[in-house]
Formats: sequence, C-alpha cells, structure tokens
Amino acid sequence: MKFFKAIIVLTAIVAASAGYYYYSNQVEIETIELTSPNNLPLDEDIHVRLNKAADAYVEYWKEDGGQVHQTVVSKSSLNHNFHLLTLEPNSSYKFRVVIDQVIPVKSSEQSFKTRPQSPWMVHDWIKADHPHDEKALGNGLILLCYRGYPGYMAMVDGKGTIRWYWQDEKLGVRLASLTPRGTILALLAPASKDEFNKPNQPSKKSTNASYYLRSGRIGFVGGTVLVEIDLTGKEITRIDLDKKGIVMHHDVQMDKQNNIVGIVRDFRIDDRPGHPKDTLWGDAIMTMDTKGNVLKKWSPWKKWDIQNDKKLDSLKHDRFHFNTISFDRDSNYLTSSPIENQVWKIDAKSGDILWKLGKDGDFKLNEKDLFYFQHAPHITKTGELLLFDNGDFSPRDSTTANKQSRAIAFNLDQKNKTATLAYAAPIPKKQFTARMGSAYELENGNLLQTSSKTGSVLITDKKGKVHWELNAYFIPYRALYVPEEIWNKYRKN
Repeated sequence: MKFFKAIIVLTAIVAASAGYYYYSNQVEIETIELTSPNNLPLDEDIHVRLNKAADAYVEYWKEDGGQVHQTVVSKSSLNHNFHLLTLEPNSSYKFRVVIDQVIPVKSSEQSFKTRPQSPWMVHDWIKADHPHDEKALGNGLILLCYRGYPGYMAMVDGKGTIRWYWQDEKLGVRLASLTPRGTILALLAPASKDEFNKPNQPSKKSTNASYYLRSGRIGFVGGTVLVEIDLTGKEITRIDLDKKGIVMHHDVQMDKQNNIVGIVRDFRIDDRPGHPKDTLWGDAIMTMDTKGNVLKKWSPWKKWDIQNDKKLDSLKHDRFHFNTISFDRDSNYLTSSPIENQVWKIDAKSGDILWKLGKDGDFKLNEKDLFYFQHAPHITKTGELLLFDNGDFSPRDSTTANKQSRAIAFNLDQKNKTATLAYAAPIPKKQFTARMGSAYELENGNLLQTSSKTGSVLITDKKGKVHWELNAYFIPYRALYVPEEIWNKYRKN
C-alpha cells in the first residue's frame, strides 16, 4: 500500500513540475501581421512575432472548404515569416498560427481575402466546348512564358486559373526551365533582338528548310538576360549576357552541379578553298556558373568536316540550329538538330558525338518512326527518349492540311544502337505546328503537348486522345509541367 502511495506522490510531483515548467516557459503569439508582396493576388505573407523563440507553422484553407494546407515548420525564432503561395484570386481564406511544441498552441482562426486578378492576366484559358477534364492534369500546374510586354511566367491549374506568376517590367520571357534545386531559370530578351533578314533568301514558296532558319549573330529568339528565381519570386541570380557578348536561345537548363548549360550562337570562318571568306553560323553548348563565368563550351565546328559538307552553302547562316539541351542519365548532353532531323548525344567531357538518332543516323528506324524538325528530346523518368515530332517537311504528308505533329518515344539500346517505338501520340491535325512545341510525360502517365503556332496546350493519353486543352492568346514556346512536390520547400499538403 505504501508503495502505491509513493507512486501517486511521485506522479503528482512530476505533474506539478511539468506544469510549472510549461507555464513558466509558455510561448505566446505577440503579433500577427499580413502583407501581400508586390500586391499580387496569389500570394500572402504572414509575419508572426513570439514572446520566446520557438518553432511555428501556419495552417490555411479556403473559407468555403477544400484542402487544408500547412506551411513548412519555421525553426526556433522570435520572428517568423510564412509565404502562402498559389492562392486563388478574389477568394477568402482562413488560417491559424501553430506553435509547434509537445502541446501545440494554436491561434484563433483568422481570415484574409486575395484581391481580384490583374486585368492583363485575365483570359479565357479553358473553353467549355473544348476538352477540359481537369483531372487529366493531376495535382500539378502548367508553366507558360509570355515573350511580349510586360513579360511574365504564369502557372495555370486544370480549371484555367492562374495560381502563380512572376513579371519583368522591361523584358519578355522567352522560355524557362525547372532546376534541380526547385527554382526557375528563365531566359529574357527584348523582341527587337529577333533577326529575320537573310541574304539570298529563297522564295516563300520554297520547300527548302533553310528559308525558316535564323541568320547572323543574334538569330531568332536570341536571349540577353538570364534570371533564376525561387517560387516566392525572390531573384537569386541575374546575368547580363549582352555585356558578356553571349547570345543564348532556345534552351537553358541547370545541371546537377547547379551550373547553367545553354544553347548559344557560335561561328567559324569559312576557309574552304575556292569559297569567298564568310562567317559560318551555328550553335554550341555553353556551361557557366551562376555568376556568369564561362566554364566550357562545346562547338561542333571544331570537329565538323566543312570541306565535304554538301549542305553548308545553303545552310551557312544557321548550320546546326540546335533547339534543345537536356541530359542523359549518365549526364552527357542530348541536343536536337532539326535541320538534320536528328537527336545527338554528345560526351560532355570529350565533346565527341556519341550517336545520332533519326534520319540517316546510327539507329535503324522504321520509316513511320522517323521524325522531322523535332523539339525537346529528353529522357523520361522511366528511361524512354521522348521528343516532340513537329512533322514539317515530312514525306508522309504532302500538303499542310494533312501534316500532323506528335509526341513520340523510343526505348534505346545505346550499346547495340537499336531503337524500338515505345509510343506515338499524334495531336489533332488542326493543331499541327511547324515550329517550336514540346512533349513531356506527366506523373499520371498522360502527355503534356504544346502546339505553339496554334497557341494550344494539350493533355493527351499515349495514343493521342485529347483530354484537356488550354487556349493561349500568344505563342507559347513550350509548356512545362510543375509537379506538386516542387512546393514542398514552402508547404505540406
């Protein structure tokens, strides 16, 4: 009996001590302040001050119901700043601050309302008479870039609501990519940098692909500024390429070492016997650090046999026209040469061209599996090589009305140089796009395809059935899928 009394007394002492410790060390919320950064209708910042340093987070949800989101935990501090991102415009939200400890302390529910969307961002992205199954997109968002003024990047959800955007006051946004560290890398430039002039330009009736290519140092869609931002809109890096004499275009990515790798204009002097001195233009792959210091450059001119190049005279203003940089699983480069209707793999260290896939390449392909003036080749998470086959200049289709663009994927045996078709997903003929465009696989297995010339972004299955369609009021160079997990740095679902 004495034993049990001792246990009761000890328990009471422990409880009293715990209670004393709790109340003497009680953490309280002193102030909660809300601000809307840059007056955006899609973001809200919550600033919390505590009386004592502690961990804290915020729970928030739409007032009319829906998913409860939680910010990541802000570690021990008196002052905490929470970024609530991808909110819906003109919507009411509730939230509460939670002090994260053994016995959580929660504030009372509070509320705020986002302002209406900026008029210049309001657009009928989804048309009711077009396919619009929002479930086809899954839980991610779609990133689009606007190269006009003011230039911006916007993320749109399956309902056609803009949930995030970033804007530049002076430059258009040519294109963007997601980095391995969860940021966005964008290429900016004024439209005045485009060049369409070309000496000895063939007739518009010409079927020669060289008619459509760039000319000179700048060429089409030349970029002048690189910027890296995080998803709060904070600028991490801004590199003035113009001052460095670098013209970047078509594609820029960040590698696993957080270096910037992009396609740049490149040239050599035509020193062929019997030919007038001239500048031969093409493209190269350049690597720089995030301060803009050039680390290396791979130029095909260094190993190109110009003496025996029968196409060089007609294509000397834009011989290679690379439109993609991506990485194979071994970190070597993959690029697209649409003039050759080929994808090239390049050793990132030696610069050797390891293989060419496509017409007259190193892999034997069936005629129906050849691709023409392709864009955006890359390796998917499941290992296929996926690209967007524009289909221009294809012998399969003699008239424009019959031409068709498509996503097409291959399983490659790189050792034995064999390629087998994994799937082909043609988009409707009315959305044929001779230039630009892209195809990416979503987490749910659907495909995100961009028909740039028609301003259409489509979600199809792997047979080409369209489940969802976005209508842009501009020409999107490509649309990117932004998975839900990219927001894990800022919130938990």
